[in-house]
Amino acid sequence: MTVISSHAAAAAHHASAQDAILRRAIAASAMGNATEWFDYGIYAYGVTFISAALFPGSTDEALLFALATFAISFLVRPLGGLFWGPLGDRLGRKSVLALTILLMSGATLCVGLIPDHAAIGFWAPTLLILLRMVQGFSTGGEYGGAATFMAEYAPDDRRGFYGSFLEFGTLAGFSLGAALMLGFSLMLGDAAMHAWGWRIPFLVAAPMGLVGMYLRSKMEDTPVFQTAAALHEAGPPTPRLGLLVQGHWRAMLVVGGLVVALNVVNYTLLSYMPTYLQRRIGLSSDEALIVPIIGMLLMMAFLPFAGALSDRVGRRAMWRVSLIGLLVAVVPLYMLMATGLAGAIVGFILLGLLYVPQLATISATFPALFPTQVRFAGFAIAYNVSTSIFGGTAPAIGSGLISLTGNELMPAFYMMIACVVGLIALRFMPETAGRSLYDDPFAEKQA
Repeated sequence: MTVISSHAAAAAHHASAQDAILRRAIAASAMGNATEWFDYGIYAYGVTFISAALFPGSTDEALLFALATFAISFLVRPLGGLFWGPLGDRLGRKSVLALTILLMSGATLCVGLIPDHAAIGFWAPTLLILLRMVQGFSTGGEYGGAATFMAEYAPDDRRGFYGSFLEFGTLAGFSLGAALMLGFSLMLGDAAMHAWGWRIPFLVAAPMGLVGMYLRSKMEDTPVFQTAAALHEAGPPTPRLGLLVQGHWRAMLVVGGLVVALNVVNYTLLSYMPTYLQRRIGLSSDEALIVPIIGMLLMMAFLPFAGALSDRVGRRAMWRVSLIGLLVAVVPLYMLMATGLAGAIVGFILLGLLYVPQLATISATFPALFPTQVRFAGFAIAYNVSTSIFGGTAPAIGSGLISLTGNELMPAFYMMIACVVGLIALRFMPETAGRSLYDDPFAEKQA
């Protein structure tokens, strides 16, 4: 009896230790993602102040330049994916993630220190562009690495649930950025915000980055990577880009197509919406910030439930419901948002909840489509190429289409086209819920 009790106690201790490691892995991944999206949040929600401070020209011209600068960081993301992805597959996920979070938070801090255009002229937007490029380069490795790290730590049968906390970090960072901008705007007033108040949220990035780096430095690399690395002297070999594409083009095309839908919706809904509500619908600057904050807080509450549900019904079912729901409802909900503050809140919430089944399952879906030796690189490259073309450009495209046509519903039509692309890609995606990450689902499907 004593021997049995000892074995049971040892097993319970081991399980408790594994749970603690898993919780630390979730915290380390989510904190880095929150830092990344905190930057996007404060930039998107403070873009009117940033454009006035750092860009020349009229209000509309400066705003357009600021939105274009937002997109520039996304054009560099594929280079980051090409650099960080293979490095993460050779050296490990942990080392790369520690570097990317430092680059991201450091560049965000420096944005808050750029002198106004009135003080240094064209150097103000030039420095902003350079720093946005650094952020894009680091993000090219950050998101793919964090999702891979999370997926490889999570149990196969609960990958959707645990993976959803990475996106919880996404919305937490975005919400914190929006809340800080709103809070300082309410406390300081419009004049002070334009003069210097918009800079304060950017300075918060430094301690966030240090906390994230500390959490990641305390983690071991993922068990899946360590198992693969044990078979090789210096980690699993990553093929050159040409061979990577040749061997895994199906997975890369599926991820790229799904990311078109994912990120056109994401950046239109989360990044562009405050600008859209203020300049196109006529809400005040504070009201335009309140709407997405309320919506994102509700989305955060539903993310773990959506992730857990995907473990039972599969990722494909969740994506199908989300894509079809958005395709049908986006235009009516945009029309609802145009009715005023109450309509904007209800419309945004419903759009956000329709988007949640995609958002909750990203880190459970995409990494599982690649084998271990190319997981970081394949995911990072496919994700970032598609994001650079269709994601970060979504706010500028939405604003440009409205200016070109005079139709305030153009961002909704753009989202519909993206959802159709996503549905086509979904047709070719194998189901990965509950499957081991040691499998290659496309190799089995082809066989």
